[in-house]
Amino acid sequence: MSDVQESIREQVEGNPVILYMKGSPQFPQCGFSMRAAQALAGCGVEFSYVNVLEDEGIRQGIKEYGNWPTIPQLYVGGELLGGCDIIMEMYESGELQEAVKTATPDA
Repeated sequence: MSDVQESIREQVEGNPVILYMKGSPQFPQCGFSMRAAQALAGCGVEFSYVNVLEDEGIRQGIKEYGNWPTIPQLYVGGELLGGCDIIMEMYESGELQEAVKTATPDA
């Protein structure tokens, strides 16, 4: 496993809810990342994020790690949930709120 893949694995396993996105939740750099971060914020739990624009290795590596071609990518409880469309569908159905609350029982 490469150093980048190892770093990603540690981030995913060390954070119950982590969003790989372009920019930050406060200053998203693309509409998809903005919508994903807003949906997570709407769940009312704290989440971690990684700005993939700050590290080209992570930006490419996360696509390989989850075998998912696009960013943003949301990991909850160490599992890839998906990208923006899936996050929005899950949010609208209530599934996202359930998933993040299960992963963050103290919240």
